[in-house]
Amino acid sequence: MRAKLILISITAFLATATTAPLLGQSTLYFQGKTIVLVQGREPGGTGALRVQAALPFLRKYLPGEPIIVTQFMPGGGGRKATNYVARNAKPDGLTLGNVGSGLVANAVLGSTGVEYDIDKLIYLGSSNSMAQYVFSSVAKLGLDNLEKLRARPGIRVGAQTVGHDIYINGRLFSWILGLKEPRFVTGYSGPEIDLAMDRGELDARANIPDTVLQRNADFVDKKLQNFHAIIQIPKDDRHPHPAFNKLPELESFAKNDRERKILTMFRTFRLVGSPYILPPGTPAEAIHHWREAMRKTFRDPEFLKDFKKLSADDATPLLPEAQEKAIKDIPRDSDAIALFKIIAGADALPPR
Repeated sequence: MRAKLILISITAFLATATTAPLLGQSTLYFQGKTIVLVQGREPGGTGALRVQAALPFLRKYLPGEPIIVTQFMPGGGGRKATNYVARNAKPDGLTLGNVGSGLVANAVLGSTGVEYDIDKLIYLGSSNSMAQYVFSSVAKLGLDNLEKLRARPGIRVGAQTVGHDIYINGRLFSWILGLKEPRFVTGYSGPEIDLAMDRGELDARANIPDTVLQRNADFVDKKLQNFHAIIQIPKDDRHPHPAFNKLPELESFAKNDRERKILTMFRTFRLVGSPYILPPGTPAEAIHHWREAMRKTFRDPEFLKDFKKLSADDATPLLPEAQEKAIKDIPRDSDAIALFKIIAGADALPPR
């Protein structure tokens, strides 16, 4: 009996001696370290402000409260920064990136300059993911239902540049809704599109509902524009404002799986938000600590307040596992990719 008690005591001592240092290392994993966060953008924009809101909370929730410094690395719509993180950064958990959603779109669409594999990057989530877009026309045109909208040839749809988010939205709405020979006119800023519509230079546009309500509430209150359909990201998202809650979701007009694939690609490109990423080969323990810090940051009420204060928008966090799954589920067959490139480009819309 005494021998058994001695054996149990020795086993317990060894277990404690073995795990105690590991636990100590875990709670101080980043102590005394400096972390470099590479941003694929210029300083001062919305993306940089979103990161600024998160930094103090990430430092707070990472074990050891390390120093976090930012390095801006603009170029190639995020390709330069992502290439650096994926190929040049040491995979020790001390270098990470934050890049716009072009990170995923550029890779899936085979854009030039992509030197990273999106299936090997380590995803940590994003503070922004949900979105909505509405399609509207000038009320003076009298296109107050879809039949009238479809019957009018040559509707001039305004946008910033070919490939811009609003441009692709306008093209998607026009294609899926079945507009007759729409024309796409670029070269405007967002507010300038609205002014051009008021002056009769443009007939229609895609826009973000929140932007409409914040910048041009008269479009809704005085019915200066007719709103025809909405894209929701994710698809089952809800839009609370009564001006938009009865609009049909664009996918309800899709005729086949081919068109639904394109909408899925577009939604996912936008849903992934601005991903935080670690290099391939980062140790599992570092990944665990980073993902936990992200989860805690996204749940922190003070972070949500600071995010709103700095970016003038509500945070819509996407957690790491959901982000990783969304990227894996993007349609990647060659036909879908070729079709999406046509829709995002400057050529005529494809036939349906």
